[in-house]
Amino acid sequence: MAIQQVTVPDIGGAEGAEVIELLVKVGDEIVLDQGLIVLESDKASMEIPATAAGTIVELLVAEGDQLAEGAAVAMIEVAEEIADAALAAIDKQASIASDGSTLDDAAPKQGSVANKEVSAEKETSVAEELPVGSDTPVPQVEAAGEVYAGPAVRKLARELGVQLQRVKGTGPQGRVLKEDLQQFVRNVIQEPAGGLAGGMGVPAVPETDFAKFGEIDVIPRSKLDKLTAVNMHRSWLNVPHVTQFDEADISDLEGFRAGLKTEAEQRSIRITPLPFLLKACALALRDNPKINSSLGRNGEDLVHKKYIHIGVAVDTPAGLMVPVIRDVDRKTIWELAQEVTELAGRARDRKLLPTEMQGGCFTISSLGNIGGNGFTPIVNTPEVAILAVSKAAIKPLWNGTEFLPRTMLPVALSYDHRVVNGGDGGRFLTRIVSLLGDIRQLSL
Repeated sequence: MAIQQVTVPDIGGAEGAEVIELLVKVGDEIVLDQGLIVLESDKASMEIPATAAGTIVELLVAEGDQLAEGAAVAMIEVAEEIADAALAAIDKQASIASDGSTLDDAAPKQGSVANKEVSAEKETSVAEELPVGSDTPVPQVEAAGEVYAGPAVRKLARELGVQLQRVKGTGPQGRVLKEDLQQFVRNVIQEPAGGLAGGMGVPAVPETDFAKFGEIDVIPRSKLDKLTAVNMHRSWLNVPHVTQFDEADISDLEGFRAGLKTEAEQRSIRITPLPFLLKACALALRDNPKINSSLGRNGEDLVHKKYIHIGVAVDTPAGLMVPVIRDVDRKTIWELAQEVTELAGRARDRKLLPTEMQGGCFTISSLGNIGGNGFTPIVNTPEVAILAVSKAAIKPLWNGTEFLPRTMLPVALSYDHRVVNGGDGGRFLTRIVSLLGDIRQLSL
């Protein structure tokens, strides 16, 4: 028998992922690919699988630990022949990676000229002011030397427009964590800002002692919940939102979908309206390229994308996740239906990788049968638009001579008014309504 170490594999660049659940204990017999622990990163939860069958002899992590790619998870006692094969595979991967690639979490070397150049290059691209209003000043802090922070933190700092030298790190060896960055932004937002009415910035909500009024439970929010809140707040503060509303007559679509029931059962695929919505949005994005764009270079450029990847908001026990379906315009309704089901299931099971929630051009947020006749979604930046879909209802529709019962689907389009004008938004939403009303166009 031999001992094999299980480490955290490539988790899509996630850094500081937290251990939120231990799935095994010392002495457990496990099989290949069995989940050992559950990690929660900034945008996803995922299981770390066993790399071999055997017996758990030691767990090297505990709940609450922060892990990155390459971190040790457990020691497994495996058969000699299995261990030899695994070690050979590891040696092969090591030889491939020997060209100089390193883990994101490696600390910068003191006095290293190369590290200083990289740090300077990255930091000079960071905006001088926070995007909480063009008149909001940022306290002037003398820049320090090198900053100890990983790529994910540096990327978030660039998105927020924060110079990392201004942020005090609380991690090991003064490392700047994402929580430090978020706290810095909250502090600046709450500080006085002379350019706003009354000389004040965004006022903080006073803390309330709810226990004074009755019994309470205090439940810590998950990292995913907190990051979603930060992202939504950032988008709301920075994006001038406009929302347009309409209704799509999906009576014929529903009839067609009902006719696919037998074939869907044979294919073991559940056909919902969502694949048709995805296809309609993809064609509308193709016909309205401004909606399929993002602001670049501090608003100086408009980046037009030649691909159509669409995110679908999924409500999960861990929080809101948005898996991205790639190349929607090139896939059939059957392919989209199968992929939607698979990704939504993996999201609910905490098995989505961060890379599977990146690269979206547009987002659909559907309440489906939950209820309601409309809502105003927040744009999922750096995208410039998002479609909200509410519960369909049968309504009387005048055809020129009489009222007929028709199945009407409420839709709402929120967009970034810096990029999308009313005419652009109106044409895009009208195109979606037209495609849903006559699904024959989806095949053209």
